[in-house]
Amino acid sequence: MISAFDLFKIGIGPSSSHTIGPMVAARRFRDRVAPRAAGDVARVRAEIYGSLAWTGRGHGTDVAISLGLLGHDPATVDPDRVPDYTRALAGTGDIGLAPIVFDPVRDLVFNVTETLPRHTNGMRFQAHDAAGALVDEVVCYSIGGGFVEEEGAGETAGIEAVRVPHPFESGAELLRICAETGLTIAQVQMANERALRSETEIHAGLDAIRDAMLACIARGLRMDGELPGGLKVRRRARRLHEALEAARLTNSRPAHEIMDWISLFALAVNEENAAGGRVVTAPTNGAAGIVPAVLRYGVDFCPGWTEARGREYLLTATAIGGLIKRRASISGAEVGCQGEVGSAAAMAAAGLAAVLGGDARQVENAAEIAMEHHLGMTCDPIGGLVQIPCIERNAFGANKAVAAASLALRGDGVHYVTLDEVIETMRQTGHDMQAKYKETSLGGLAVNVAAC
Repeated sequence: MISAFDLFKIGIGPSSSHTIGPMVAARRFRDRVAPRAAGDVARVRAEIYGSLAWTGRGHGTDVAISLGLLGHDPATVDPDRVPDYTRALAGTGDIGLAPIVFDPVRDLVFNVTETLPRHTNGMRFQAHDAAGALVDEVVCYSIGGGFVEEEGAGETAGIEAVRVPHPFESGAELLRICAETGLTIAQVQMANERALRSETEIHAGLDAIRDAMLACIARGLRMDGELPGGLKVRRRARRLHEALEAARLTNSRPAHEIMDWISLFALAVNEENAAGGRVVTAPTNGAAGIVPAVLRYGVDFCPGWTEARGREYLLTATAIGGLIKRRASISGAEVGCQGEVGSAAAMAAAGLAAVLGGDARQVENAAEIAMEHHLGMTCDPIGGLVQIPCIERNAFGANKAVAAASLALRGDGVHYVTLDEVIETMRQTGHDMQAKYKETSLGGLAVNVAAC
């Protein structure tokens, strides 16, 4: 099953598929060759393909691979010390496994002419002896949301094969389970989570995810200046926050002000993500602002919000995100941004509808509405950076999620298009979408707006 702790991973920006996934893959290769450091391995090499190669520098893939080979983990690496780590590596090639060396300039190849067959985010790691002969090799793929799949081994990012009390492979099955058992979607997911961990561990883990999301918003509201990468994009969250706080003291406040607050929370997260700060995949880094923004909206603006509601929100979002990942994709490089922002909006809409009292059919309807109105969205970051249009796109996704939850709660749960049908439509649309619109920066805004 897909757990909440598979979908929601604490890591660093700017990309789950281009930063977190490659860091995880590189760390695993380091662990693989570490026992041979005193033997036949003298040098390690990495080659990246497809979308990783086309937009990897903008997404920090080169930095991520260096960090992974140094032994760092996305959840624990200090974002503020990353420049120090990479600077030291560039000077020495020392990854802490003497005599093995890795020179990022010589040993990291951006292959922009080939794409590996399984997925556009392909990586090949090699180990060589002192004479240059190949002694070990691993091919793997970063398939979105920080999940990594090794060729021939299946997904190895933490999804465990366990017997759960309420297995479901579709929205229809999930609704049937809820109807037969009287459980909510969050309770179904919680029962399945208990097959892996104790309830105490689950609560602590969910609370840690919530705290990381809210901390990311708080940091984003404090920070100012220009985002890295050369586009000279200025952070807006701090200034918008100051303006909204000042407006609290006025007598004339527009009714749509709440939308500005929701947008603000999403902007804060995605500016942090673009700056390489600590974020939570939700379900990806590119869409990391939507679930936290709607969570913060609930905390600040929905009366009676409690820790228990926060857990219900995340568990409900997990059930929906897991369905989308299994039945389609959450990878922008595979299906375009509909798979990232669309999935995040569906997860957030479902979570909000649940904590505001919606029944299972209304929750499923909220997810369906949110996903339906992101169908066809391309992934076309300018300059290969998750800044334009990605940051604003999260703000709109968060507002769509709230609107979808509200519409669903105004209805009785009966609707024409099912969540399963809209997920399948998203999968088919992504399959038919030209590659240049799938996180390559070879089409869309990326080629029609100058990146300098």
